[in-house]
This record gives sequence, structure tokens and C-alpha cells, in this order.
Amino acid sequence: MHRFLSLLLCSALSLAAPQIIPDGNPLARSGTLDGVPLRQIPAKPAVAEIVAAAIVPDGWTVTCDSSQAGNDCSNAIDGSADTFWLTDSTASLPQSIVIDMQTSRTVGRITIEPRQDGTPNGNIGQHQVFLSQDGTNWGNPVAVGTYLDDNRLKTTIFTPGNARYVRITSLSEAGNRAAAMSISEVNVYDATDLPPPPATAGAWLLTVDMPLVPVSAAIEWASGRLLVWSSFAWNAFGGNGQGLQTVTAIYDPITQLVSQRTITNTNHDMFCEGLSMDADGRIVAAGGNSDRGTSIYDSTSDSWSDGGDLKKPRGYQSQATLSDGRIFTIGASWSGGSSTDNPKDGEVYDTATNEWTALPGCPVDPMLTSDPEDVSLGYIYRGDNHGWLFGWKNGSVFQAGPAVAMNWYGTSGTGSQSAAGNRAADPDSMCGNAVMYDAVAGKILTLGGSPNYVSEYNLLLLSWSIDQSCIHIDGTTAFATSVEIQLTSSDSYSTANAHIITISDPDTVPEVTAINPMGFPRAFHNSLVLPDGKVFITGGQYYAVGFTDQTPQLIPEMWDPATQAFTQMAPISIPRNYHSTGLLMPDATVYNGGGGLCGDGCDTNHPDAQIYSPPYLFNGDGSLADRPAIDSVSAGEVAVGGRLSVTTSGPAVTSFSLIRLGSTTHTVNTDQRRIALTPESGGDGSFTVTVPADPGVALVGYWYLFALTDGGVPSVAKYVKVVA
Repeated sequence: MHRFLSLLLCSALSLAAPQIIPDGNPLARSGTLDGVPLRQIPAKPAVAEIVAAAIVPDGWTVTCDSSQAGNDCSNAIDGSADTFWLTDSTASLPQSIVIDMQTSRTVGRITIEPRQDGTPNGNIGQHQVFLSQDGTNWGNPVAVGTYLDDNRLKTTIFTPGNARYVRITSLSEAGNRAAAMSISEVNVYDATDLPPPPATAGAWLLTVDMPLVPVSAAIEWASGRLLVWSSFAWNAFGGNGQGLQTVTAIYDPITQLVSQRTITNTNHDMFCEGLSMDADGRIVAAGGNSDRGTSIYDSTSDSWSDGGDLKKPRGYQSQATLSDGRIFTIGASWSGGSSTDNPKDGEVYDTATNEWTALPGCPVDPMLTSDPEDVSLGYIYRGDNHGWLFGWKNGSVFQAGPAVAMNWYGTSGTGSQSAAGNRAADPDSMCGNAVMYDAVAGKILTLGGSPNYVSEYNLLLLSWSIDQSCIHIDGTTAFATSVEIQLTSSDSYSTANAHIITISDPDTVPEVTAINPMGFPRAFHNSLVLPDGKVFITGGQYYAVGFTDQTPQLIPEMWDPATQAFTQMAPISIPRNYHSTGLLMPDATVYNGGGGLCGDGCDTNHPDAQIYSPPYLFNGDGSLADRPAIDSVSAGEVAVGGRLSVTTSGPAVTSFSLIRLGSTTHTVNTDQRRIALTPESGGDGSFTVTVPADPGVALVGYWYLFALTDGGVPSVAKYVKVVA
């Protein structure tokens, strides 16, 4: 797009917006953060500006479990950062503070300012937040998690609710220094609309505060915990502070506790890695900031190990587990040099030997997008990022996007490639989603994306005449009476496009069908297939600009394969845009978290997540539905084509489904896929199910096994390992 503007300028005019320099100055190129001009990234407001929007605590009262003399709990709402509440030195955790707002209000956020006297004792670590109308009945927490051990303002955002009382409970001291809890100031913030009825829209019932921005996420099969990580720092991914380490955290949905750990033994900064789960359920992270490294997480030992080096340095690639258990990757010029000079062709990983092997017969060129940023740079930087890859039959890989052109890749010998046609009239759809919702039928749903990776505006001063008026363009000062400016942009408006791709045998052209679009255009969103076969789409952005919360799509959608219709669900409270993640949890809820990672100075870091309960978990009156239970499975491991005996209890079960455990980063989740199972009933809640015989359909590795009622209410999953 090219636009010409004639402007009459005066001394008060500045064309350059205020700039911020994120912590560590993580510049991918001069003046930008990962391709986004710094002037477009909103700066973090001052604490005073944030708390000015809080409810004025006139007449409020506060009670606490204990306090030290001179550090009463009333200090937590006195409006002064110079005072603080501190629990009694003889007290033990947990400790709580309760705020009585004197009247019921609709609230959706709190902020906590830690003590500012230079002493960290009492900083809140693991915590819970509750709401109540009467100060007696508290119900379940609206937020849990772990805060960082520092004196920065802590923000917890949750689904709006009506409450008179707010309770904050500290379960641990952030630095493990003492059994203490301290707060300088607590503020509570009004919210507007209450959520819609959960029976039709589902509900975001829990916020999880995290000590990092969760840019990557995976499920641990051995425990059902959620493993997340950011980069070498909790809120930044590059710059002078870059180190060969990765900041990680683990959320346990059973205990609702979040623990944190920095991984140093693999000498690998895993930000922007390729990510997938291997045949043994190990989480394999390859490339990224440390562009040749491979790190492997073993759920059984809760440990990371070095998995060897890639043949080509990569960052922002996708990788997919194959029918024989090996792992395929391709592309990724974001780090390790451009594929223009050194094409990031495919390679394959043998998980038995921890060795990568180059596949020169799998060229990256056929799957490139036509990104204007690459054209302007003169080399490949974006066009080979984030491929939509699906491991399929006979060791093949189907590439469904984000480029218009689709391809088949073979992984035997030195590899092979064959064109698979175009994705109908869909444009390049970078940072869109592709979900295999019916693996037996080879059906893939594609959703949204943007023709370009990011939006970039460049101001070009064409002419000026000397006068006494000044203008500023990127720090350059000139004097002008009038100026003509060419505003050039590579537009990055996302689409609402949706397609169904049906694949069959490798190296054949698939069937592509355009269906009715989503209700909202999206890029940077996350889409998850659910136990009942529907697909949940959450987050994303209309105008795709990294590190901003502008034009967020806060209303998720649910796609029904039976009707091919999209239905709006309950809105999320926190924008989930660039660097957000989403996964299906073992209890059939959905995790959606992250966004940002733009340093200490920006306002769009989201070190948190929300947990969504789909409508199938509710009765018509909004109460929780009775769920079937899987009491036993005949084996924890089953060969492709094998049978499992399953016993159930509770509401009558009519169907089962397998969903492969997911791992995700940068909107890509190559692990997830669903297989519907038709059970043979043995009476009294006992059934036999048969796993598909093709390992390209039922990929080796760990799967959720869900039992469902006739109304689609799912059980909590059992874990099943599929082997070849």
C-alpha cells in the first residue's frame, strides 16, 4: 500500500511516536524488535498511572491473619508506597489478607505492589485470589500461580465477577527466605460485563499467574503437568543479556501450584525453537536462539538433556513426528542465517541415536511465502517460518501452509518433495492455524493467518522547504512549511478464511474446500481440537503486529464439524496475540496463555494464562455436568491396530476419542490430532476400542483417551502410548 500525505506542520508536530528500548535492547535489526519498529510497541505505564485507574478505597476495611507492630494490614490500602503490611515473625504460611469493599462490585483485576524499602522479605510467591459476596463463602480461586521475586507491580487479571470481598493468600515466600507475607499496596479494579452463560459459551474459570511469559508449552504425559518456557530471560529473548539458558515453569493442574526453574545444563536458549513430542513422550526442542542446539525433556525423570546439534542452524521452524518415530524439520531463517545463501532444507532426527541427518531432497524453496519483508531485505527471513506440517503415512510429511503452495515431503534416503497444489484461493496465511481434527479421514481445518508476518510502516520524507517549523522523523530534525510523505506499508491484516483439506495417499493432490469463514479475522491465535471433535479457536489479532495488544480478538469461536458453523464463546479477559500459546489439558479444559516477551520496558508482556472450560462441562443451568470416568484401561501401551479394554463408571458412555498430546510455540502445534473410536460394548460400562492400524494416522507416542456421553460430556483423560 502506498499513500501520499501533504501536511502543514508546526513546531508542536512530531511524526515519531515515543520510543521504548526493551530490557537488554533485544533488536533483531536496528530500530526494531523482531521486525516491529520500536515506536509501535507501547511503553509500560508508570505505577502511578496504573493504580490511578483503580477503585478508590473510600471506607474500605482490611483484615489479615497476622501483622507486625507498625506494619498493620491497613497499610496495604492506605495509598502510600512508603508503608507496608508484614505478617508476624512467628506466623507460618499460608497467610491471607481480606479486603472488604463495603458493597458488591463487578471486578476483574487486582494489582499488588510489593514493599519498596529495599528488603524483599515477604514477597509473595505461590498464591491464590478469591472473591466472595459475604466474606464466608469463597468457592474456588479465580486466580492462582507464582509471582516473580522482585519489587515490580504485580497484576492479576481474571474473568469479571461480582464480589464485596477480595482475599489474597500467600502459599510461599518468593525467595524462600522466611515464612512471611508482605504487601505495600493492593488495588482492585472495576470490570464491565459479566460473562455469558457457561452452558452455551463455556467459561474462563481460572487465571494462572506465571513467573515468565509462556512462549512455548507442552504436556508432560507422566504427570499431566503443563511445562512452559520463555527464553534466557522471563520477559525478553535477545540483546546484550542473552545467555545459553532457558527460563521454565511447570503448572500442576491438580495442586494448582506453579514452580520455576532455569535450565542451564544443555547450554541452549530454546526461544523460537522447533518443537514436537517423540515416540516416547519426550519433548524435543531444536534450534531457536541457540540455533543448532537440541534439548530433550523427559517427563519420567523431570529433567532436560542435550540431544545433539542440528545440521543447519534454525529458528522459527516447525518439526513433526513421523510414522516411524523420527522427527522431521524444515525452514527457519529467523536465526542461523538466511536460507537464500544456505537453504534451510529438511533434516530428520533419530531419537534412538540423538542424531540429525540432512535431507537434501527436501528443499525448502517450494514452501516459501511471498513476504514483502524478504523482498525489501533481499534475502529470506520470514518466508520459511512456521510450516504447517503433518506426519503421515509411510514416513511422509504433508505441508499445508502457511504458504499458498502445499507440498509432500518424503523422508527415506536423502528425501523427496512433490507439489500438492494450492490451498484454494487462500493467500499466504502466516501465523494461522491448521488442525487435524479427523485423522482417520485425513481431514485438516485451516484457520486465518496473515499474508505477511508483521506490519511495517516506513516514513519517507520526499521534500521540505526551510521554515521555522520543525519535524522529527526517527530522531532527524528538519524545518518545514509543508512536507509530502510517502507512507509505505506491507499490510498485515489477518483473514477469517477457513478451509478443509482432505489428504489421502502421499504424493497425491489433496481435496481443498473453502467453508464459511470465522466470525473474526485472526493471526497469532491458537486452535485446539476437543474430545468431541469440535475445534476451539482463541485469541489472535486482526491487524497482525507483534508485541502490541491492539485489535485483539477477545471472543473465541467454536467450530462444529457436523454443521461447519462457527459459534462465539465466552470472551477472554487478556489479549493473546504474538507469542501466545494454547493446549488441551488432560481434564478436557483448554490452557491459553502468554503474549509479548518484549523486554522490561513494554506494556504487552503477559506472564499468565487462563483456563477455559468448554460448554460440554456444564449443565443447562450453568452447574457443572456429571462426568463419566474411565476406571481402568487394559494396557498403558498399545500397538497400532491393537485393541484396548476399558471400564467406565458414572453417566453412560457412548463413544471414545484419542487426542495426541500437544506441544506448541508460535501458533504451531504439529502434535495434536484426533481419532474418533467406535466402541464395542461389553455391558456394565465395559468397552473394547480398536486403534487404527496405520502409524501415519495413529502416530506413535502418547495420546489422551477420553470417554464421552451421548451429550458429548468427556471424562478426564487416561494416557495411552501407541507403538508401531
